[in-house]
Amino acid sequence: MKKLVHALTAACLLCVFIALPACNTTSSSSSSKSQLWEREMGAIADVAVNPNEANKELNLKVDLIEKGKYGRRLFRKLDPKFITIHSTQNYTGDAYAHAKALKRGALRGGVCGYLCWHFTVQDDTVIQHIPTDERGEHADFDGPGNTYSIGIEMCEHKGNNQLATMDRTAKLAASLMYHHNIPIENIRAHYHWPREGYDTPNKNCPHFLMENGQPGGTWRWFVGRINRHHQKLVKYDAQIREQEEKRKEEERRKRMVYQFIDRIGNRVTQWIGLS
Repeated sequence: MKKLVHALTAACLLCVFIALPACNTTSSSSSSKSQLWEREMGAIADVAVNPNEANKELNLKVDLIEKGKYGRRLFRKLDPKFITIHSTQNYTGDAYAHAKALKRGALRGGVCGYLCWHFTVQDDTVIQHIPTDERGEHADFDGPGNTYSIGIEMCEHKGNNQLATMDRTAKLAASLMYHHNIPIENIRAHYHWPREGYDTPNKNCPHFLMENGQPGGTWRWFVGRINRHHQKLVKYDAQIREQEEKRKEEERRKRMVYQFIDRIGNRVTQWIGLS
């Protein structure tokens, strides 16, 4: 009987050891992918960066859809509270091609009849299509994704460097967070905004940052990278405030010294009877 119990125990343990790797396949694969990408992109230095200089590094080109036409034919005010990250899943069109398509109304859909979003990013540039105070058509029709978020599309065309595109997108998102006072928890994947009426309301987008069609470890890594870029901008502001406080303190001490000298001078003058 004891031998049978030992045999059953050993069999159960063997099953557990066999099952464990299978349970962790998704998390380990996402972890290894993000770790590989992090190594290839390089660590983000913990240094202060001037937000104006950071904007210049984006290589931003403003190429707006004409006001009153296509995606901008209806003016709907946007007070951005979120940033929504997409991927184009267009393997032939670069950022310039998407700008042309939006400007001639080639992409149909959404509430106003035409798709539009705020920025398209590729490895070497960012193109802006609509102002950040105007609502786009990129996420969820009349839902909060369109109503409250800035939309960013990442290019996937042949020859485009995906890692450079992701890092430029992370820098753009960090800059938008800084200028619009958007918290890191409000960086959302397109997946986050369900589309009413679709068989799969939560889109697998941006697909190369998802696991099994939804956010996981790779997405969290990407948001962390955005946050590290944002902290560099915040750190610059902190340094400026510290420098300003030091300058004010130095001026205060100088005034105290001058006031002390004046008081001593007045007393000396009174003592020798010159006043």
